[in-house]
Amino acid sequence: QVRLAESGGGLVQAGGSLRLSCTASGSIFSVESMGWYRQAPGKQRELVASLTSGGVRNDADSVKGRFTVSRDNANNAVYLQMNGLKPEDTAVYYCHAVVRTKRWTIGVPYWGQGTQVTVSS
Repeated sequence: QVRLAESGGGLVQAGGSLRLSCTASGSIFSVESMGWYRQAPGKQRELVASLTSGGVRNDADSVKGRFTVSRDNANNAVYLQMNGLKPEDTAVYYCHAVVRTKRWTIGVPYWGQGTQVTVSS
């Protein structure tokens, strides 16, 4: 079993910054990709930013230039530095990881429990 533990959400004024952290633990052989999704009330969950173990990034257009995703591969951790926050960034942010639990298995997606980010205007 794999668990993703998130931290770092909260309430911030527009223009402010927050940093989210997520660490994967459990039966892990390798972590293929890690990143963040978000879901605002009444909307579908959407990709915010992700990073493969090889360093390939995938960022949503709405956060480019403001958010930065980074990884600590040795500790199976991923971070999201969010600067220039806007009210429309308000959502529950979910950590996501694709994990191989054994050498000869394919990667399986896992989700964190979510952390609330609220940006006031």
